[in-house]
Amino acid sequence: MFPYKTSIQLDKNLKEPLYLQLSNQLIALINQGKLTSGTRLISSRQLADLLNIHRKTVVASYEELVLQGWLESIPKKGTFINTNLPVLHQQELANDKLSILKDSSNFSFYKNEVLQSKASTRKDSWIYINDGTSDGRLTPVDDIARIYRRILAKKDIYKQLDYNSTYGNDSLRETLVTYLNNSRGLKISKENILITRGSQMGMWLSAQLLLKKEDIIIVGETNYSSADFTFLNTEATLKRVPVDTCGLVTQEIEELCKKQTIKAVYITSHHHHPTTVTLSAERRIHLLNLAKQYGFAVIEDDYDYDFNYDHAPILPLASHDTCGNVIYVGSICKTVAPVFRIGYLIASKDFVEEAAKLRGYIDRQGDALLEMTFATFIKSGDLDRHIRKVMKIYEQRRDLFCKLLNEELGVYFSFEIPKGGMAVWMTLDKKYSWKQLQTEARKHLLEIGDYTRYDVAKTNHNAIRIGFASYNEDEIHELIDKLKKTIKGITN
Repeated sequence: MFPYKTSIQLDKNLKEPLYLQLSNQLIALINQGKLTSGTRLISSRQLADLLNIHRKTVVASYEELVLQGWLESIPKKGTFINTNLPVLHQQELANDKLSILKDSSNFSFYKNEVLQSKASTRKDSWIYINDGTSDGRLTPVDDIARIYRRILAKKDIYKQLDYNSTYGNDSLRETLVTYLNNSRGLKISKENILITRGSQMGMWLSAQLLLKKEDIIIVGETNYSSADFTFLNTEATLKRVPVDTCGLVTQEIEELCKKQTIKAVYITSHHHHPTTVTLSAERRIHLLNLAKQYGFAVIEDDYDYDFNYDHAPILPLASHDTCGNVIYVGSICKTVAPVFRIGYLIASKDFVEEAAKLRGYIDRQGDALLEMTFATFIKSGDLDRHIRKVMKIYEQRRDLFCKLLNEELGVYFSFEIPKGGMAVWMTLDKKYSWKQLQTEARKHLLEIGDYTRYDVAKTNHNAIRIGFASYNEDEIHELIDKLKKTIKGITN
């Protein structure tokens, strides 16, 4: 009598064929030690009767397991568990344990204390503060889907389904060359551009090629925390310089250059992250002159070039660079929707070549079909139309958010109305702390998030970024109302 009838549960409603269900469950019984090496199995007819299935199903299962090496069939004797199978040493599982995967691995691996976890569980009834993201509800998904389907329907599309260039799709590279030369004043060719999966990949590639242990990179006292962690992961040394209303203080950079060898400067020149200030024209020229004189790279992260409300966009440093010092990284996903991981790294040809080689080992190539879609999306003018549409909406949201913030909470927060971007840099009265606010806010279903990432240098500025672009008018009112209740909760 086969002793494990109760251990095998077959479901005819599943898509998986019954013989494979049976095969997999027999393998599980072998791994659990319930069917040991050399055990003779009951005949296919007997097992079929026990499980109320067709004999052919059991025969197919046995044949499959013989092919896989779990069973051996001996003529005139029967079917046995392979006598050469070693015993698999396992821990006993509780009867109610649904997964065999453990919480802790049984091997050692390296953890990086520099990197921070970004995982979070979201609840629908809560409002989550972000530091400036676009509103996915405004994404032109129908236009993008229409282009994608049209590309897939092409007769020669099979050519794009194989491995292709690590530089990215040629049509997108050519399209971006024209688009960025016209919109950002660049003077680049296709050889100067590498398509990436967002600007973060561009930063990572740049850091890997520029920095080794103890190399020096200059960043702001307030800086984009993901960039900090990317550079620290190379074991480079971060030197911080102040940021004021005109951006990174380049005079401090010059003083550091006189004393030490600087490998790179990281800057968000258009709207400094996190404070939103713009690097002045005088400091732009000064920084480029310093880069030429001292031979360091400038990693220019132009994460939200398109969003300006009071004036035309200020051209990036890369548009004035004639010496090959600037590595310019940006993305389309920030403008359209974060899920579309399309960015670019622009630099001298030799640097791009090396970055493309490195990229090939972590991400063999990008999504060619998506890249072709966005090439068409840009060439057709759809991207520019989308930008014009959301610019008006985001400007209205900025104005409403800042108006309500000033009227309802101006006693507790100080801020400047940003000229561009999708977030406000808010400084909390130093009588209070963001830790207090975070604890109280959760009582009102408001999540502030990791406020410490805005002060990695521990200057105690007591400020964070709060995005406004991703909330509609009703949600902005609700956000301000929750902030009011939070403030009242810690001041009463």
